[in-house]
Amino acid sequence: MSDQSGPLRRLIDVRPGEVAALLWASLFYFCVLCAYYVIRPIRDDMGVAGGVDNLPWLFTGTLLCMALANPPYAALVSRLPRLTFITYTYRFFEANLLVFFGLLLVTGAAQQIWIGRVFFVWTSVFNLFVVSVFWAFIVDVFSREQGKRLFGFIAAGATVGAMSGSAITASLVSVLGATPLLLVSVVLLEVAVFAMRRLSGIATALKTKTGVETTEAAEASPIGGGMLAGLSRAISSPYLLNVSLYMLLFTITATLLYFQQADIAARAFTDRAARTGFFARIDLIVNALTLFTQVFLTSRILKALGVALTLSILPLLSVVGFAWLGTTPTIAAIVVLQVARRAGNFAIARPTREVLFTVLPREDKYKAKNFIDTVVYRLGDQVGAWSYAALGWFGLTLSGIAWAAVPVSAVWLLNAFWLGKRQEHLAAAADAPAVPPRV
Repeated sequence: MSDQSGPLRRLIDVRPGEVAALLWASLFYFCVLCAYYVIRPIRDDMGVAGGVDNLPWLFTGTLLCMALANPPYAALVSRLPRLTFITYTYRFFEANLLVFFGLLLVTGAAQQIWIGRVFFVWTSVFNLFVVSVFWAFIVDVFSREQGKRLFGFIAAGATVGAMSGSAITASLVSVLGATPLLLVSVVLLEVAVFAMRRLSGIATALKTKTGVETTEAAEASPIGGGMLAGLSRAISSPYLLNVSLYMLLFTITATLLYFQQADIAARAFTDRAARTGFFARIDLIVNALTLFTQVFLTSRILKALGVALTLSILPLLSVVGFAWLGTTPTIAAIVVLQVARRAGNFAIARPTREVLFTVLPREDKYKAKNFIDTVVYRLGDQVGAWSYAALGWFGLTLSGIAWAAVPVSAVWLLNAFWLGKRQEHLAAAADAPAVPPRV
């Protein structure tokens, strides 16, 4: 890949020597999200075929599987070099896809209902896991300063990948059927491994050019530590505990809004095709707005506002948006808030949240981060889903549930601002070698 930074510098603040790493990272993320979005519609169809009433139990199964998968992954991180355990992780999921492909070819309709339920849970685990591993690798490769400038553009690779994966399935499923598309995801994941290995090969040189002291031997050696370090660090470190709280509050409010959207859409549209078109138009608007923001605005916003204020944008938007929805519980309000939140998360909050991990030791980047991104994320889903049901049981209307989300979002706002300020303090302390930062 060319290392001429001229054309890219018109879009983002990329420095000489960074272009190859930036493009390999973007290709890596593109392939990961494209692989997921190829199989996501297959997962959703299998979930419906298995019975809509069973979906809450499938979400619960996903949380349990996340909790079970985290310790073995942490054990791999402890014992194997970075390049090896990431490769093993992605190829493990490739092998799983090949198993599902074979089972779906040889089993009958009755057995495929149960295979579909397992696939639904597996895909939900796969999605969060491969994305978390990707970002753990990225925050290990790029420095704190680079993250502020480059993470938005790297995240744009995911948006293009998501759009491409959806387009692949939409255009090929009627020709090939759903099952062969699993092989497309296998190929994409293997390309992701290739991109990761190329990026790893230039990581040491990249850090040397930006003044970060590192050695190939240090990056090639196992990270060490215990297999439960992700859990123990996430609850014992005040910084990581607040990152966990940030994730929990984000997913709770996202789930509440998701159920509100489903509720109001069910009332507004009686025709399934019209309802599907409504959801598709929201996805299209979100993806277009996200891509524009990631390419042109994210790095500029982070540079201008800093981590604390940038991280506060999404919870502040949620405070205002839920208050507006409580006052005006209409489909227009739902659409505006949902589009703003989702695009704001993908384009601004997610890249900024990853900057939080750039000040941490390598073990926390791979273990505590994975625990937060997977187990804590799905725990938030569960809390949000059951909270929505409980609020409805107590008689709260759509408006009342929106008002209930306002104080939750306000706590999230305070948490986000504290986290951003703490990250900035840790980053400043890390630049003074005589006073090592405490997490």
